[in-house]
Amino acid sequence: MDDIKPTAEATPGAVAPAGGAVAAAAGAAVSVRPTGLAMKRRGPVAVWLGLPLVTLGIYQLVWYYKIHKELQEFDRRRVLNPTGSLLVMIFLGWTLIAPLISFHNTGKAIADAQRAAGLPVTCSPAASTFLTFVFGLNTWYMQRQLNLVVAAYGDTAPGTEIHLAA
Repeated sequence: MDDIKPTAEATPGAVAPAGGAVAAAAGAAVSVRPTGLAMKRRGPVAVWLGLPLVTLGIYQLVWYYKIHKELQEFDRRRVLNPTGSLLVMIFLGWTLIAPLISFHNTGKAIADAQRAAGLPVTCSPAASTFLTFVFGLNTWYMQRQLNLVVAAYGDTAPGTEIHLAA
């Protein structure tokens, strides 16, 4: 593997690839700050109790898909599969382990989003998992933690391109 060498070298005036950096002529690296799309603020009580009651539980599945999609678009460096997360809840929701693992991984993704926004990490994957057993408060908890990330960018409209801190 020592014989592998780059096939093209950076030249002065070269255009940087998307999301990459090109070395300047003087040897200094030009870095590009990562960007993402702003997420939507939602009411934690509405997500936890109100809308799932009105829609007979369908909203909870819609919400779960939407937050995974927003987390993916917020920090494109992290790979999430919103459809896969939704399918786990639909087809494996009857098992106990699969949804708990999914909630734990969602808690990790929210903690990563807090880190990317430059916030102190307050989302606990364990709390995202175990609050399921306390009146389903995990959705309330996860939405509150997501709203902290949204609040870090002020009144930025959802879908607006923003710069990530880390």
